[in-house]
Amino acid sequence: MNTIKAFLEKKNVKISLKRYGIDALGAMAQGLFASLLMGTILETLGSQANIKLLVDIGTFAKMMSGAAMAVAIGQALECPPLVLFSLITVGYASNSLGGAGGPLAVLIIAILAGEFGKLVSKETKIDILVTPAVTLLIGVGLSIWWAPVIGKGASTLGEAIRWATVLKPFTMGVIVSVIVGIALTLPISSAAICAALSLTGLAGGAALAGCCAQMVGFAVMSFKENGVGGLVAQGIGTSMLQMPNIVKKPIVWLPPIIASAITGPIATCFFKLKMEGAPISSGMGTCGFVGQIGVYTGWVTKKMPITAFDWIGLFMISFILPAVLTFVIAKIMRHFNLIEDGDLKLDL
Repeated sequence: MNTIKAFLEKKNVKISLKRYGIDALGAMAQGLFASLLMGTILETLGSQANIKLLVDIGTFAKMMSGAAMAVAIGQALECPPLVLFSLITVGYASNSLGGAGGPLAVLIIAILAGEFGKLVSKETKIDILVTPAVTLLIGVGLSIWWAPVIGKGASTLGEAIRWATVLKPFTMGVIVSVIVGIALTLPISSAAICAALSLTGLAGGAALAGCCAQMVGFAVMSFKENGVGGLVAQGIGTSMLQMPNIVKKPIVWLPPIIASAITGPIATCFFKLKMEGAPISSGMGTCGFVGQIGVYTGWVTKKMPITAFDWIGLFMISFILPAVLTFVIAKIMRHFNLIEDGDLKLDL
């Protein structure tokens, strides 16, 4: 037993919640931001400004999201070069085969492939063959075996959403907003779930409300710790950046979740906010303002009369209510020391 422990220490394999649930997860979120989310922002800007170059750059960035996440994880695990480079293929495979659960598949499989790669690294005279071969065989093999199952598991959230869409607007607003919002912050794809369910109309509006509550909520409630950089990274990037902090202290997730439970039914019952654009926009929230652009393009495409009330509703649900509600709830929780200074600090 001591021999195994010594070997793992020699190979820098540290099996711990911090290494996998905080360090690797945090790095993965940054890899996702630098690829899928940055690509989405650039593609959206290019589409709206009719600049093909930005659209092309954004498309390429989105295509490489799996690889970017896996390499970020490998960097957090301090993988040697041959392992790190091999994780590019592993990430691409696991993300592609994982569907809605792609990011989660990348997280699990890249960790396993990276650690096994580290174990064999420089242990043979033909390291240049053995290390990438082991990393690829384990990583891509597990991707083929596990990623579709992980994707199917993530899609079970979709079934809950599908069930909720047939309920009355108030109940549907609460359930859809909360579930899709949670999915957006988890290492799964809320956008893929919404696209698979063709989530539009009032249900799409509720989903948008939940996503905005998470992104804007975390951005505002963590402004004290993260400043303008954190505000932008979370507010128009992704709230997934907070997952390591959520793992350490789950209660910090409550303010955005409570806010989404409030804004969802307000969106469906009061403002009658509908997503008339592409279903994928329902699960994007304020990322590159794709959700808001989706609502607007739907109005234009369907030649709907756009009133001041429509604009007020979109801005209230997307920005103002999530910011105010989450700030107030977090303030109360900070008063009772349920959330403390530093709990929401990001390593940006």
